[in-house]
Amino acid sequence: MTNNGQDDGEAARASSPESAREGDREAPRITARDAIRGAAVQLTELLGAQPDSVSALQPRDGGGWVADVEVVEIERIPDTSSVMATYRVTLDPRGELVGYERTRRYARGQLDRA
Repeated sequence: MTNNGQDDGEAARASSPESAREGDREAPRITARDAIRGAAVQLTELLGAQPDSVSALQPRDGGGWVADVEVVEIERIPDTSSVMATYRVTLDPRGELVGYERTRRYARGQLDRA
């Protein structure tokens, strides 16, 4: 028994990192709207290229978001021949970018085949 009336097993569980996370209330996940904006803004800061759109957004297990952001990599005339890229952006629950990768490159006028 410890001084506060817990047995040794309860005291060990209470001091473990897992119970500390459970006891501390984590900040709630940011909204989908804020995640889309955050993904686009933070990717712009890293790449120096303006995002064209966010084509997908999904919540992550454990909080945070994963977004697919479409970026113009090379502008051409006509616009349909511009080179586009899809970047998968991972955000933590607070909306901070924790990772990104280019998953696809394509011509703007190219359609996906079903």
